[in-house]
Amino acid sequence: MITIDPSVVSTGKLHGLMLGAIGPRPIAFASTVDANGNPNLSPFSFFNVFSANPPILIFSPARRVRDNTTKHTLENAQTTKEVVINIVNYDIVQQMSLSSTEYPENVNEFIKSGLTMVPSEKVKAYRVGESPVQFECKVNDIVPMGNEGGAGNLIICEVLLMHINENVMDQNDRIDQHKIDQVARMGGNWYTRANKGMFEVPKPLSTIGIGIDVLPEEIKNSTIFTGNDLGKLANVERIPENTAALAFVNKHDNIKDKIQQANQIEIHKFAKQYLDQDDIDTAWNILAAK
Repeated sequence: MITIDPSVVSTGKLHGLMLGAIGPRPIAFASTVDANGNPNLSPFSFFNVFSANPPILIFSPARRVRDNTTKHTLENAQTTKEVVINIVNYDIVQQMSLSSTEYPENVNEFIKSGLTMVPSEKVKAYRVGESPVQFECKVNDIVPMGNEGGAGNLIICEVLLMHINENVMDQNDRIDQHKIDQVARMGGNWYTRANKGMFEVPKPLSTIGIGIDVLPEEIKNSTIFTGNDLGKLANVERIPENTAALAFVNKHDNIKDKIQQANQIEIHKFAKQYLDQDDIDTAWNILAAK
């Protein structure tokens, strides 16, 4: 048995150990606006439900360990006292992950992640249209846990309205736990999918993903790629140049032969095979070689 004294290990080390031990953790996909109405969207896995009467949800944006700065979500919640908490299912997990990229302050994560902004009824923050359940909330209180990097800030939210996609309901007007298909965070890059087990989503923290808005139109509008596929393709720093992609393809006869006479749909289907294996580089080279 290894014994850890929090006072003698680094915050980063302790943070990683705690997240590896405590899970699966539900995800609060939090939508806010700033004082000027600019949208912000970011996921937080320090989150749960704490009361039904009144209906209370709490999530915690922590101060960044690396530089002790605070996140836009916290700043917006402090300013507006409003937030929408959207539930994450498997269909949007890649787009959710992409939205956690540290984009500059005025960049709209809805646009970058390709998710739909739906106006709320009681708060100014937008709902995520693709989310199966959305909670419009007022912020009752914010409780800081400390002033150093890694310190959480408990945002205590009271639910004003709850929106549920009828497709996840059963015949008894209850949420069907198979249909909602929720995902939860674990340690490192690991997530878990209800009834399906664990899977990895690489963290978009070391680079700035180009975003779904920058993808070529024929890819964004493809009938082959899912939102998760687009999220994977958009989580790269740059699209390969055509000459580099052609050089890559020419080195792999199995790929070159497959795409030489293929039409766009066939190429998209072929690239998707690699996306399903999380081989993003090969998928992009196939798409960029035509």
